[in-house]
Amino acid sequence: MLGNSDKTSLEQIGEFGLIALIKDSVKLYNKQTVMGIGDDAAVMNPAEKQVVITTDMLVEGVHFDMSYVPLKHLGYKAVAANLSDVYAMNATPIQITCSIAVSSRYTVEAIEALYEGINHACKAYNVDLVGGDTTSSLSGMVIGITAIGLANATDLVYRQGAKKGDLICVTGNLGAAYAGLQILKREKSIYIENPGVQPDLDGYDYVLERQLKPEPRADIITQLRELELKPTSMMDVSDGLASELHHICKASACGCRIDAEKIPIDTHTWQVAEELNIQAMTMALYGGEDYELLLTVKQDDYEKARMIADLHVIGY
Repeated sequence: MLGNSDKTSLEQIGEFGLIALIKDSVKLYNKQTVMGIGDDAAVMNPAEKQVVITTDMLVEGVHFDMSYVPLKHLGYKAVAANLSDVYAMNATPIQITCSIAVSSRYTVEAIEALYEGINHACKAYNVDLVGGDTTSSLSGMVIGITAIGLANATDLVYRQGAKKGDLICVTGNLGAAYAGLQILKREKSIYIENPGVQPDLDGYDYVLERQLKPEPRADIITQLRELELKPTSMMDVSDGLASELHHICKASACGCRIDAEKIPIDTHTWQVAEELNIQAMTMALYGGEDYELLLTVKQDDYEKARMIADLHVIGY
């Protein structure tokens, strides 16, 4: 899709043609969206809710490598990462905007693949793509996603709410995304040295999916609400457990104690760690991109918390 003579160059359709192409691919899912793509700005009716806004930028060569990241997966992941931040505030994502800068080596078909992933994520999480910008880049691709969510003022959860004695919980398992990244990097290195060798990715499906197609934990937020369990603090695990624990402790002006044996690590991650001679605990603590939720709850809410199967108490 990059530089292929059988594909359509961006010059052939121009910026406005590209915008029209993107607009035609977008569907709206929320009644709060009054105006989406097609005007000078999008319009939202928040209906007396608190508006939550987060943004992230992804730069080719820094945050992603096109030699092993499919464009469809890149689009999906870019959206998922931002939605995870909204869920971490105990809010519901409603809209996103997407701005991209691309070089001339990218074809129309490449951009279509990127937006196929973006639209797939929007559909999966009931989010409207309502705008953005497109421009040229001298080299590579840059993606900027802004996610907008809504919440009742009394439902919002911040990093600084943890109190002494609160239980520290984490969802899912940690380190798998980093394990997947290391496998991709290893196979790239082998290919560079021996171009005739095909990548060997058999048996790594789980860790590769965690790296290439992460899923924000909307399901956990739903369960917390059903149980009427409001965390005292919360954030998503995008930079590794150690970093996120530090953020919550610093914001909440308290310390923590963690039982290392209770940190959830999947068997696939252990297998990759052993194969690559990396400590699995290092992957969990410092790997990042797991997009799980780290949260604290009152001790009185322990019985409610244990009703969520994929929520693990790891300390206090």
